[in-house]
Amino acid sequence: NFTEADLPRLMEFLHRRGVRGYACFNILVFENEMAEAEQQLRAMLAAGTDAVLVQDVGIARLVRRLSPDFPMHASTQMTITSAAGVEFARELGCNLVVLARECSIKEIESIQLGIGNRQSAMPLEVFVHGALCIAYSGQCLTSEALGGRSANRGECAQACRMPYDLICDGKPVPLGDRRYLLSPQDLAGLELLPELLRNGVASLKIEGRLKTPEYVANITRIYRKAL
Repeated sequence: NFTEADLPRLMEFLHRRGVRGYACFNILVFENEMAEAEQQLRAMLAAGTDAVLVQDVGIARLVRRLSPDFPMHASTQMTITSAAGVEFARELGCNLVVLARECSIKEIESIQLGIGNRQSAMPLEVFVHGALCIAYSGQCLTSEALGGRSANRGECAQACRMPYDLICDGKPVPLGDRRYLLSPQDLAGLELLPELLRNGVASLKIEGRLKTPEYVANITRIYRKAL
């Protein structure tokens, strides 16, 4: 939750330590927000951001209008689950595709086969650790329906993580301690790393949103050691 004014100093901090800084811009943007969106993208460019993650097709095209070579990643919120989706991201000017979190190993293999005969294959990134959505990443409307907080605007209230009651034929069903009926829990793909590497995955994504620095550091260390 940094501000636009923080960005140059933050990028300098990262680059001094040999770390890349990617900025998430992976929300849907309304037409009356385009001028402000352009101003924020220009600020990212000026700050030396290493790449921007996008969901909105209009924003992707705006990025390419502002800069022909600014690295742009197709966010998991684009819900790309096929080789055709990867090709669409390529046509938008993306340099990397973060596949939907729901893709299985077999689906990732199929996508790689579908794009493998291209002149330059698109690097694929996959989620390996962190929150798993009950719907396709970011496409769930439950949070917005219940509380007006849209998952496609970066405001998901994680309704799937709440405890629920189960009513059957008008009577409550005893659930004991199993009241988290919608929660898919979290991804933990450590044991799948050999298969992911065999399938040519170029990058791993570990979710750190709302996590402590210690959590992020420890999980990253474990995956790096395993690699």
